[in-house]
Amino acid sequence: MDQTLVEFVKTLRTAEIKVSPAETLDAMACIDKVGYEDREFLKNSLALVLSKTPEEKEAFDTCFENFFNFDHFEDNDFLHQDDDDNANDGDGDGDGDGDASGNSEEGGSGGGQGASGATPEDFPELTLQPQSELGQLLMSGDRNRLTVALVEAGREVGVTDIVVFTQKGLYTRKIMDAMGGKALGEEITELQGHAGIQQKMLSGTLKKHRDRLRDRVRDYVEKQFFLHADESGKQLREELLKKVKLSNIEKRNFKDVQEVVVKMAKKLISIHSKRRKAFKRGQLDIRKTLRKNMQYDGMFFDIKWKAQKVDRPKVMAICDVSGSVSNYSRFLLMFLYSLAEVLPKVRSFAFSSDLGEVTDLFEHSTLEDAMAKTMRDFGNGSTDYGQMLADFKSHCMNDVNNKTTVIILGDARNNYGDPKNEVLREIYDKCQRVIWLNPEPKMSWSVGDSEMKKYAAACHQVEVCNSLVHLERVVGNLLRNVS
Repeated sequence: MDQTLVEFVKTLRTAEIKVSPAETLDAMACIDKVGYEDREFLKNSLALVLSKTPEEKEAFDTCFENFFNFDHFEDNDFLHQDDDDNANDGDGDGDGDGDASGNSEEGGSGGGQGASGATPEDFPELTLQPQSELGQLLMSGDRNRLTVALVEAGREVGVTDIVVFTQKGLYTRKIMDAMGGKALGEEITELQGHAGIQQKMLSGTLKKHRDRLRDRVRDYVEKQFFLHADESGKQLREELLKKVKLSNIEKRNFKDVQEVVVKMAKKLISIHSKRRKAFKRGQLDIRKTLRKNMQYDGMFFDIKWKAQKVDRPKVMAICDVSGSVSNYSRFLLMFLYSLAEVLPKVRSFAFSSDLGEVTDLFEHSTLEDAMAKTMRDFGNGSTDYGQMLADFKSHCMNDVNNKTTVIILGDARNNYGDPKNEVLREIYDKCQRVIWLNPEPKMSWSVGDSEMKKYAAACHQVEVCNSLVHLERVVGNLLRNVS
């Protein structure tokens, strides 16, 4: 049961329910207490231990019902459909024998009676039993043993590792082999090679049972795919979206990318949203310690150490939204505004030539509307980084101080205009950090109208940034340096 529970916990984690190792041990102890005879009681007990939020409880219910579903052989058709098939086979065999002997009417009647309900004394051939283990199991009609054999075979071949839907046939074959499908197939072939009617009838029966079993196995694999691989496949797609160049992402994938950005932001928030204090153990705060311990007549029961509070960063993001880099800017702004909990002081600016602030637009509109309006209002015109820097100096330089981080995202292609890199040097001298994110590879930074080499000299950090992974790393480093 412990192995089953571990697999269930893996399923919960795949469904984005956070289950720690300690909670897994609690679940094992819970099962020891409540047992597993009462399904509903077990479900409610595990839900208390393994799910925390209402969303997780809803996902838990779905996972539990799908995971602990053992109705693969519950329908009567699987075990009793062969009665009708045998009757038809008997009629066919009888007719064939009758035709061969010239007594078709008696042959047809006798064959039908024998297959549908005759006793072994009347037809000794019906006493022939299969020799393979799987054949014996199928002929026994034991649903519980069939279910156990199916689940154990699935565990043996690792069906929970299925990733894509096209693997369904592969895992179906593997499970059939693990249950003894090869031995059963050899037995059916051998029986078909005999001339006796008893072997023919048994081979036909076994073949029908095998075909129906294969259908059940295929259904089982499909359920395992939707239980395990559907979320795994989603995670795989997310990993691919993280690594693909943002300029290559199609518009129909923007929603998926936005979900990925939100998840990445939540991850960073969980890491950096704790109280930002750097405790210096070993440096005693005499004043606080004396004040705190006055109630104890000066006895040092409560020691206070010196602590330095670190302010959250003040971020100014300047994004080139011209056609060549608009997608990169879109997702940087999306990323920064998803981090509002740990980056509450973000000011955003967009430009092609003239610089404009879009902070209020993002604060009072939905993310999609704000993106669309920003691209519409500032995405037209010839790119002019010199004019952008001049506008920033005129309107925003007074707000820059030694706690400000300026992030510039753009390809630094200035259409051979004046780069005004001396203005960027002034920003460099006044702020805490200047970070330039360029979506182009480094080999292109000195080609054509690119001014990246000049701008890089006035930056604290220059990075190639053309994927979500790059964005996550840059923002993560930003938060790490101020935590």
